[in-house]
Amino acid sequence: MDKVYVYVWLGLMIVLIGIEAATISLTTIWFAGGSLVAFIFALFGLPLWIQITAFLIVSIVMIIFTRPVAIKYLKVGKEKTNIEALIGAKGLVTMDISEHKSGQVKVKGQIWTAVIRSGGSIPADTEVEVLAVEGVKLVVKASEKTE
Repeated sequence: MDKVYVYVWLGLMIVLIGIEAATISLTTIWFAGGSLVAFIFALFGLPLWIQITAFLIVSIVMIIFTRPVAIKYLKVGKEKTNIEALIGAKGLVTMDISEHKSGQVKVKGQIWTAVIRSGGSIPADTEVEVLAVEGVKLVVKASEKTE
């Protein structure tokens, strides 16, 4: 009966690795590591309570100590969407922008409606920087000239 747990841990490890491969979200891989240790303990015929304890301890330790490092270096979940990638981008004003009237800017080859937050205006052919995206409008400011 004790050898049946060898197959249980092996099966659990395969399922968890399969889920991780399908989702690539760094959630189940830590439990797969715990399953590996429990599988090895089952091969040696250690009692079930030791296998379960090892599974839990190894999984928790891996989550606490290795997950933050893996997320930092693998950049999981940090991919900018198209809109988020516009923030900080430079563009060129194609139609004057004033405090009370939106204008247009060309950013990354696309024309966007643009507004400014502070008073004043930005004339056409001025380089701007995108501060935010509000709906379908870009909030911009004139770029700082570096010479």
